[in-house]
Amino acid sequence: MANVIECRGLTKRYQEVCALYQVNVFIPDEGGIVGLLGPNGSGKTTLIKLLTGLLTPTEGSIRVGGYPIGVESKAMVSYLSDAHALNDGYTVAKQLDYYEDFFADFDRAKATKMIAELGIDPKRRIKALSKGTKEKLALILTLSRNARVFILDEPIAGVDPAARDYVLKTILAHKSANSTMIISTHLIAEIEEYFDYVIFLKEGQIALQGKTQEIREAEGKTIDALFREVFRWI
Repeated sequence: MANVIECRGLTKRYQEVCALYQVNVFIPDEGGIVGLLGPNGSGKTTLIKLLTGLLTPTEGSIRVGGYPIGVESKAMVSYLSDAHALNDGYTVAKQLDYYEDFFADFDRAKATKMIAELGIDPKRRIKALSKGTKEKLALILTLSRNARVFILDEPIAGVDPAARDYVLKTILAHKSANSTMIISTHLIAEIEEYFDYVIFLKEGQIALQGKTQEIREAEGKTIDALFREVFRWI
């Protein structure tokens, strides 16, 4: 089976700092959920920004859906950053207009339905929404694209337990069967049951990657327990 994401010899340097070094990542095109795991400074955000085309590699290559990073690959990826990119001056409806104009695969009906379920008035200005509601709106907009790859950077960090439940339920309910979703998170215990594939990044290199069930069986422990063991001295 082909890989939806392939990184070969991927290296990214920022002047004297090497954020990623000779990283090889192969994510099979099986429509699963991938856990991108590692402590702060391990290179997760750098890898995400390389996959989305926000950064260019110092060395190595990346292919998404069979394409090198460019117009074709970017059209396949829907990205939720850890700092949402909503326009506070817009109403909710105008933010939907923007997404509909900007993304050819945006499903406005899907977004409108989720916004109604959340009880958000489309006429309200985004700056009037609470921080938690803004984060939910950003998630809804991200998931309302018919993308091949979804990349969510810390979608459940910094929110209360009730909001986490909403976020997880929304992700699971609206992920299409043929899409691949990459979730970067520190809250492994709460979400690992949904991971089909995991990647451990440590100091800019791959410490472990593979199918979740195969790793659990080989190591005889949960992904959370294994993570704590691998990163116990960091």
